[in-house]
Amino acid sequence: MDSPEQRRKRKRFLKPTNFSSLRHFPPVRSLLYCFGFFVFFYLLFRRHTSAFHHVIAHSRLSSLSAFQMDPVSVFSKFNELPQFKIEDRVSFPDHVLLLVSKSTDTGTEIGNRLKCIYKSNISDSDSDLDNGVRKGSSPLSVEEYNDNRFLVRCPLPPVNFSSLITLQQHGLMIDTTEDKPVNSWENLAYEAVLDGNTAVVFVKGISHRQDKESDPKQFSCHFGLGDWKTGDKFMLTTRALTAAQEVVRCMLPRSILMHPEKALGIRATVSFRMPRIHGRSHRIFLPSVAKISTSKPTTTMKKHDLCVCTMLWNQADSIREWVTYHSWLGVQKWFIYDNNSDDKIKDVIKNLNLEGHNITRHIWPWIKTQEAGFSHCAMRARTVCNWVSFMDVDEFYHFPRLTSTITPSQGSLLTLVSNFTSSSSIGEIRTSCHSFGPSGLTSRPKKGVTVGYTCRLQSPERHKSIIRPDALDFTLMNVVHHFHLRKGFTFVDVDQRVAVINHYKYQVWEVFRAKFYRRVATYVTDWRENHNEGSRDRAPGLGTEAIEPVDWRLQFCEVWDTGLRDFVLGNLVDVSTGVLPWDRSL
Repeated sequence: MDSPEQRRKRKRFLKPTNFSSLRHFPPVRSLLYCFGFFVFFYLLFRRHTSAFHHVIAHSRLSSLSAFQMDPVSVFSKFNELPQFKIEDRVSFPDHVLLLVSKSTDTGTEIGNRLKCIYKSNISDSDSDLDNGVRKGSSPLSVEEYNDNRFLVRCPLPPVNFSSLITLQQHGLMIDTTEDKPVNSWENLAYEAVLDGNTAVVFVKGISHRQDKESDPKQFSCHFGLGDWKTGDKFMLTTRALTAAQEVVRCMLPRSILMHPEKALGIRATVSFRMPRIHGRSHRIFLPSVAKISTSKPTTTMKKHDLCVCTMLWNQADSIREWVTYHSWLGVQKWFIYDNNSDDKIKDVIKNLNLEGHNITRHIWPWIKTQEAGFSHCAMRARTVCNWVSFMDVDEFYHFPRLTSTITPSQGSLLTLVSNFTSSSSIGEIRTSCHSFGPSGLTSRPKKGVTVGYTCRLQSPERHKSIIRPDALDFTLMNVVHHFHLRKGFTFVDVDQRVAVINHYKYQVWEVFRAKFYRRVATYVTDWRENHNEGSRDRAPGLGTEAIEPVDWRLQFCEVWDTGLRDFVLGNLVDVSTGVLPWDRSL
């Protein structure tokens, strides 16, 4: 048996040997550092899992460059991407609209190298990717919208590809949201505006009756952030006060009424009660892309005496003459509702503003909603305009007496409406329209429509209106450019010897045929459809095909009328150069 001394010696001898074997393992502190390092990178990559996954998926279509980047370049790419989110998709007959939210610090160049990405409906059995084949296409347009959103109009998906379109920028997928369905344009709440103590919701698909009110008791209004059908999130319900055409006016929930500033961005929609079946009734909720906005009233600014509102599509070649001429007549403010133009209208309006014209371009992506758009414009104009004229870009006011017995002067249209400003009962000024034809021309008149077209139909067709916004009916209902008025207000017809509107409706064929593409009015049939072919809204004798009649240049010519041409050449031409103010070619 070992002595105590021997055991102490043996212990001293073995101790170094045990520690020497542990030197092959890293210390505990190093292990903790390594563990923390991997946790950090796990959390970092988790934030971009979806985007990084689709970078890999997209490599089949483009390249493997994403894998060849060094880590610093990859992280730099992620940090450069704006924070986009596809909130809604709306399917139209000729495109799909994406409503996309963005972070407040996102720059204005949101459309730079943006692509619409389409996912195949056919599974790819040869691929190890779980998201199938994808194709990309450039968007039709990208526009800044309201409430920190922008609009991306994508072409319709190719055959066998899904309409659940996603987006890509700089070669990287920036949003892969596919959980929200594509909304049909035929049934949709698409705009919502605070108007005093009420909210006005614009809806498609609840009423097809022109110039008729619906029973508001059939409708309810809903405000919140969640799913309308399941009610799984916050939702408030109020009753509808009025319902006419596509406009429903709603009571505000008490919480919003007390704090209207907190209502901005809240989604709104409308439901309607279906007829009872077997003793039961149920409600249909309209899908909604409408978020509450405000007209932003300016109380410190003096109101403009005369404003103009119009809705247009691809009128870049015409708007300069129209704005310049009517500004000379006294128009002070313009509201241009752009209905998906793809010409240079944005640049033209920018240049006109630089020249001193006060023009606001409002993006209005909703097709065939002119009446609703005018209701929307009337609310916006109420706080800044005493009078608002609703007319088209091919319509020009003409004062026959100014070319005969009265000396021409600037501001003639402003003077006309000022004569009624002091009236406590006049809420609308109606002016008759004369429709002009091609006047023998086969190409656009170089000096503009007011000088080029001089032959018209004998009798006037309809009228256009200048309205007092605060005299409008609570429903905001309007038909063919005139509004229903509140009780106590009436309209006045302007004597045709004092003022008329020259409506250059039937221009040379290259201009006129654009009407076959689409018309902006809700209740006017598109000319490619076999409906109401005898209506005054169509060209008499013209069918449903955009084929030029042999004698088109000679049609719609019953009276030669050079009154406005003579007035323009006598008063607006630069005497030193002979150039009209809207002539940009010289």
